[in-house]
Parts: sequence; C-alpha cells; structure tokens
Amino acid sequence: MQIPFTACPGLFYTTSAQDGFLYRLRIPGGIMNHQQFTAIADIADNYGQGYIDITNRANIQIREIKQSIRIEVLSHLQALGLGSTNAKIDHIRNIMTSPTAGIDREELLDTRPLVKGWEEYIHSHSQLSELSAKFSVCFDGGGKVAVKYQPNDIILAAELINSNVYLRLYLSYGEKGEPAKDTGILLQPEEIIQVLAALAQTYLNHIDTNNHPKSRLREIINNITIENYLQQVKENLNLDIFDITKKTLYTSTTPDDINHIGIHSQRQPGLYYMGIVLPLGRLETWQIRSLANIAKRYGDDNIRLTPWQNLLLTDIPKHQIIPVEKEISDLGLNSSPTNIKSFLVACSGKRGCARSATETKDDAINLAKHLEHFMILDSPVNIHFSGCSKSCAQHTQADITLLGITTETPGYQVYVLGHLLYEYVTIAKIPNLIQEMLAVYQKQRFGLEETFTQFITRHSQQLHQLFSKTKKYHV
Repeated sequence: MQIPFTACPGLFYTTSAQDGFLYRLRIPGGIMNHQQFTAIADIADNYGQGYIDITNRANIQIREIKQSIRIEVLSHLQALGLGSTNAKIDHIRNIMTSPTAGIDREELLDTRPLVKGWEEYIHSHSQLSELSAKFSVCFDGGGKVAVKYQPNDIILAAELINSNVYLRLYLSYGEKGEPAKDTGILLQPEEIIQVLAALAQTYLNHIDTNNHPKSRLREIINNITIENYLQQVKENLNLDIFDITKKTLYTSTTPDDINHIGIHSQRQPGLYYMGIVLPLGRLETWQIRSLANIAKRYGDDNIRLTPWQNLLLTDIPKHQIIPVEKEISDLGLNSSPTNIKSFLVACSGKRGCARSATETKDDAINLAKHLEHFMILDSPVNIHFSGCSKSCAQHTQADITLLGITTETPGYQVYVLGHLLYEYVTIAKIPNLIQEMLAVYQKQRFGLEETFTQFITRHSQQLHQLFSKTKKYHV
C-alpha cells in the first residue's frame, strides 16, 4: 500500500516518538459510538500501555506502541467506520466541528452533514492524498460552543442574514499564527462541498507534490495573493459567489468562553448533554469501556470528543442525570466547569518527545493536585504547559503559558497572555507561583464576571507590579 510521505501519525503507518510508536485515529467531527470506543480500548491494551490521548483536533492518539498493529486489526477498525476507507488520505487533518453539533440550542446549522459530506468527498477523490498533512477544515454552526476561533486553514462559519443561514468563508493567510481572515464570501450549505473541492484543487495546482514537507495553504496564498487565489477558485466553480460587507471574525486567545463542561439542556426537549473533564486529555482503557457503557445505557450510544481534549455524553434524560454523575465520579472524573483540569493543557513531555525540555504532563498534574488542595478556582483559567516553543498541544494563546527550558536544571518561562513575566522558574516552585498568581486575580478582579483574560488585559501595562509579590519564586 503506497502511503504519502508525512511526519504526521496515522492509522495505516507508524510515526516514531520518544516513547515508542505513535498511532493516530481520525474521528471526523469527533463523534464515535460504543462499539468504536471499545475497539480503541482493545488496541490500547493489546499494543499500547493501556491509555489513549485526546488531541486538540478531537483525534485519538495511542502512544508507547512497541510493535506494528496487525493489518487484520486495522481492517477491523475500517469495518467499524474508524479507519479511513482510503488509506492514502489517512494523513489529512481531522475535520473539526463543534462537539455540540445537532444538539446545541443556539446553533443556526447542524454541521454534521457537512462533515460527513467532505469526508466522503476526500475518500472518493484519491488526488486529494497529495494535500498537506496539515490541510485543515472547520465547520462552525453558529452555536453556543464555537470552534471558529480554532486555528484552521479553512473555516466555514454559519451566520443568519435576512432569515437565511449562510456559511461565511475564512482562509488562513498572512503571518504565521494569525487567525483565519474573512474573505467576504457567503455560501449556501448545499454549495459547501463543491467550494471546498475547488479550494483544495487550487491549492494542489500550486505545490510540487514531490517536495516534503509540503507548503501550507497560508504560504501558497501569501505567494500568489488572496485576490488571485480566490479568482482561481471561482474559475473552477459554476457558482455566483458574491462579496458582502465583511464582518470581522474576532479572535479568541483563550478557551475561557468555552462552556461545554457541565450539564446542559439540548435542543431536543427533555434531553441533556454532559461535558466531562479528562485530565490532560488522557483516558485509561478501563475508563473508556465504562464511559462507552454509560453512553449506551443512558444516552444515545455516542461519545463526542472536543478540541479542548474533553468529551461529551449526549441525549441523557433528565431523571438519569444524577445516576450518570455518580458513575462518572466513580471513574475518577467529573463535570465541574471550574475544575482546574478543565482548562489545563500539556504536550506529551520529555518521555514522548525529544524536543521537550520538561516532563510537561507530570508537572501539569502536580500543579493541579496542588491547586485542588490549597484553593478553590471559581472561574476557569487556561494554563498551558509546553515542552518547547512549537506549542503542539495548544496553538492558541493561553491565559498562563509555561514554556519548558533547560539551563543548569529544567524549568519554565512563565507568560501571561503572551507577555513574559519570568525568564526562569524552577519546576519545584511552579505550583506555589501559579497559586499566588491566581490569588492575585481572585482578590483584585472586579467580580466573578471578569475573566482572567479581561483582568490581565486591564493590567497589561503594569503586569510586573501586579505580580510583584510573586517575585520570590523567580530564580
């Protein structure tokens, strides 16, 4: 089987990591059923170390694999609908959409058919195997749980205009790290797959398929200009794509406006979904099997993964909420939106990646234990541990970023909203430092309604004075 060259992990080929081989399963839209989730647990037990990691694209990674997974097992996953039917496109990034698609009471459009339609189109058009492994598409239905702020090459976000629902097209170009930009183009839902095909083909027309790694979409657009790129896309379409007054896609540097954790009513009367915190996106296989059984017994047999490395159980009747909460608690998990682990992110760390200067996951868990013991975090704060500057686990700017560095001993640089606060803090001092920083926020904020992001923005000109009492932790 001829697989495109890529450094990204997949299901039909292994990628070597610091701690062994790494497999990744694409889960379009992040939705799985009981049988699929259980099959993944079997692989993690039989080939890995009894756990999985949820990624920031709602993929699943199985790490620390010491031997290749047998082709019969991979074929079984394909039969279950987990593996791509066309192995050549298995490297392409997972299609992102809101984890509450179809159940969000505020959404304008259920994007699940669009996810399915684009996935099927990719499968049936082998030439798209030449796309960059990082070619990414996101559908946002305009609901309460938004994903349009997540980094993607192409974003299609629902809007209501004159009682009609359109999808506005945003494309990634400009400087690296900048959010996708509004093209001024509105599309009807039935036009989307055709337009995506033209966007992808126009990209392919401008790359050398023999080059590795392949150029990003942003680089292609920067090279030929957005005007020329869109003109070439239009020439491949039989659509009257029109411009309207642009509406800015406001950037969100932190996920503190994400409110999927906890218990929420669905658009379906009498039914609820529960957002469950997964510490650093990791689940052990015994937890996976239990969650799959809970979803089957109490809900709609579906488990929904989120780009924030948590998961949802859906279609839970009101009278079953308390029993579900009890069973979730028995798994060592919870659905509290103020749980520090709800917004704690860490990369694979030194054991999993040679680039990492620190054991980020261990340090993050130690911080969580410390904070849970010494304070009550009554408002979510996004804390990101990154072992190096690549920021693999979270590409958006966090409230607090801890960047691993090595001097004489490993430690962290500490940033607040991208502002460097400390050049070097030892690992041992991080828990007390973060505790005191959060205490400053809780004591001096205007009230519970002022987020950490708003608080820091208000004090952005005097951050060092604001945290002056924490200087004792700076080494």
